[in-house]
Amino acid sequence: MLQKATLLKSGLLIFTFLITSVSTISAQNLYYPPAGIGDNWEQKSASELGFQSSELDDAVQFAINNENSVENDLRIAILKGFSHEPYHQLAGPVRERGNPAGMVIKDGYIASSWGDLKRVDMTFSVTKSYLSAVAGLAWDDGLIHSPDDRLTEYVWDRTFDGEHNSKITWEHLLNQSSDWYGTLFGMEDWSDRPPREGGIDDWRYRELHEPGTHYKYNDVRVNLLAYSLLKVWRNPLPQVLKQRIMDPIGASSTWRWYGYDNSFEMIDGVEMQSVSGGGHNGGGLFISTYDHARFGLLFARNGVWKDQQLISREWIEKSVAPSPANSQYGYLWWLQDDENNFEDVPDHVYYAAGFGGNFIVVDDQNDIVIVLRWIDSSKLGDFVEMVYQALE
Repeated sequence: MLQKATLLKSGLLIFTFLITSVSTISAQNLYYPPAGIGDNWEQKSASELGFQSSELDDAVQFAINNENSVENDLRIAILKGFSHEPYHQLAGPVRERGNPAGMVIKDGYIASSWGDLKRVDMTFSVTKSYLSAVAGLAWDDGLIHSPDDRLTEYVWDRTFDGEHNSKITWEHLLNQSSDWYGTLFGMEDWSDRPPREGGIDDWRYRELHEPGTHYKYNDVRVNLLAYSLLKVWRNPLPQVLKQRIMDPIGASSTWRWYGYDNSFEMIDGVEMQSVSGGGHNGGGLFISTYDHARFGLLFARNGVWKDQQLISREWIEKSVAPSPANSQYGYLWWLQDDENNFEDVPDHVYYAAGFGGNFIVVDDQNDIVIVLRWIDSSKLGDFVEMVYQALE
């Protein structure tokens, strides 16, 4: 019996080794673009990658023809776009935007591209998905034990004091269901995207929702997540992102991640900026289309870049799982569900989205990444459907 058990165990070990070896060889055979600004990213014809060339060309022309209407002077666009918010102001850097640009990536190769792919532009709330990745790295490293942990276990500077705020967990901040109330860097939580009805008194003294039960898109609370992660990492989040993700995936040196003029904290005797999760008040991630595409490809490959697992597959799975309070939202990524589903597009496709028509669309099962800059946001679904219809 002992001999049979030993043989069985040996067989299982050999089987496991073979499966692991095949997976490794498969990963090694995948194409990854070389490091750099993007000129050396290999392109293949659309037909080689399984697209109908003419139909994919039509999709690209559609994106170009449907440029977002926001002003090129993004100072004006931001102030106009959020004019309903009391006390709204620019608190961080802003840069004039470029023209429409984008990429369609299949199997790592460029199937089609348009516009200035090297130009560094604001990307607004696409930044949130990068912030989610930094949270994932903290979880992978054990700096955050569980997304279900309360923030009071990590941040003890009165930010999460009180009966309501003390219940808030990392997951609540990540899926925007915390309903945290307070002031962060001079910005009131209630003044961010208030209801169309009512006034300041109604918004300020609103009824609070139990954390985890009510979804509300709110940049102040996303910035609170960034602030809390800064307390955990004890290093500026742009440095964490650069060292752990952007450098390993070969991103250029041109991207920047900003906070606000007054969002500085003293940590371990060093002044560090707490970055923002978007450009709602200026700041956020300024980045090229090429670098966006690298980040999207990392997620399409389930966190693997060449022979490195940069971010765990487990975290990515958590990130793109529907939230209890909003089935169309994960950990700062947008999802599809029965009510919000692109036609003729696999329902596992998910995406990052930002003001002005900035998107990263990820399909991990078909190894497809789409990056869009400055498209009419209402046309996203039409464009993605056109790309999938072009697949033979």
